[in-house]
Amino acid sequence: MPGTQTSPRTGFVGLGAMGLPMARNLHRHGLLEATWNRSPEKAAAFAAETGVPAAGSLAELAACCDVVVTCVSADQDLLDVLEALKSGMQPGAVVADCSTVAAGTAREAAGRLAACGAGFLDCPVSGGTEGARAGTLSIMVGGEPEVLARARPVLEAMGSSITHMGPAGAGQAAKATNQVMVAGINQAVTEALAFGRAQGLPMDELIAALESGAAGNWFLSKRGRTMIRGEFPLGFKVGLHAKDLEICRRMAGELGVKLPLVEMTLAHYARLPAESADEDISALFRLKSDMFPDSDD
Repeated sequence: MPGTQTSPRTGFVGLGAMGLPMARNLHRHGLLEATWNRSPEKAAAFAAETGVPAAGSLAELAACCDVVVTCVSADQDLLDVLEALKSGMQPGAVVADCSTVAAGTAREAAGRLAACGAGFLDCPVSGGTEGARAGTLSIMVGGEPEVLARARPVLEAMGSSITHMGPAGAGQAAKATNQVMVAGINQAVTEALAFGRAQGLPMDELIAALESGAAGNWFLSKRGRTMIRGEFPLGFKVGLHAKDLEICRRMAGELGVKLPLVEMTLAHYARLPAESADEDISALFRLKSDMFPDSDD
């Protein structure tokens, strides 16, 4: 097997809002060997910043790495990347996919890599861009335990919680569960704060009171004070959450079920202005505020 178990040479694919800070943390830990991005200028800029080379192709990246971390936007993107990696991947190497895709896609990816002697982990993450920058992401892992053992030093450089959920696809099933819960928290916090403001309450004081009690949560503490000022600093894009909830919708549909919270949140996101797709999900506060005619938002 290439490299060593304790210090795997690592490649990174996908230098987006989440991927870029994750790659930076791998570099800080001395693990990052090379990067690749669909837009080459991002990989070139990262190389100029860190000295980590931009691979000329995905096959070239795979050939020099023990572990390749992928963080791409959609299911087909992941499968396309894997096909390109396979030609350079050595037996015993691992792809740790931190994208959010369907559990079935993760199982298909694992099967494709097994055929060439490589391992696959579905490793979706939660914690937003703040967690990506701080290296404190929660990482939910599906795959074989021995494959996880080989990739664990890489995951520990990006996250503070690594939880093995079961075989291939289990990590993505856990992430889908997370995204349904995120939808509910977003709905509850944005609606409640819009309601509180319509009652004429002092909002900073209200948030301080709420976050100290049973209603307290991360989203309220991190996003409450910005949303009441009409500011939506990016942590998790509306467009990406909508994409993830479509995955949840499909997975629930395979069980013959519709999830009311998912359906409502997708409908609400669709009613936001088009530019909100690139804003933080706390932009839902706009829609909730519009329910109250005298809102000063």
